[in-house]
Amino acid sequence: MKRTWTIIGVRDVAASFKWYQSLFGQPETAPAHVYWGQIVDTDGTVLLCLHQWGVHEHPSLISPDDASPGKGLLLFFRVDDFDKALKRARALVTRFEDEPHVNPNTGTMEFSLPDPDGYYVTISALSAPERRGPARRRPNKR
Repeated sequence: MKRTWTIIGVRDVAASFKWYQSLFGQPETAPAHVYWGQIVDTDGTVLLCLHQWGVHEHPSLISPDDASPGKGLLLFFRVDDFDKALKRARALVTRFEDEPHVNPNTGTMEFSLPDPDGYYVTISALSAPERRGPARRRPNKR
């Protein structure tokens, strides 16, 4: 597998499209259809697909009333402009689910916020911050 296209059900494709473009710092454009849109990176990589609830009778996208948006799903995005993404995110919501912190598993800064449809979105820095001061060596285990 080379690429995945994550598709989420949303109530208003245009509004969600605008929200994600704002979060990622992309120029505002319109989705391809009223019921479908793809958030695409500058190199053409599809980052996220937005699908209106109840269109095309996909079993898992019939209605938000029959499913809890975000149940068992975490949208986790690695970005190369973390500080700018943090600023953009603060303009989109009144509070974060998780304030910026270092994830001990990845060693990168991250934060989490809800999107307009209740999905849990985590933004993570692409790389760990540079260490200041002398590097510490880990002892060799033998």
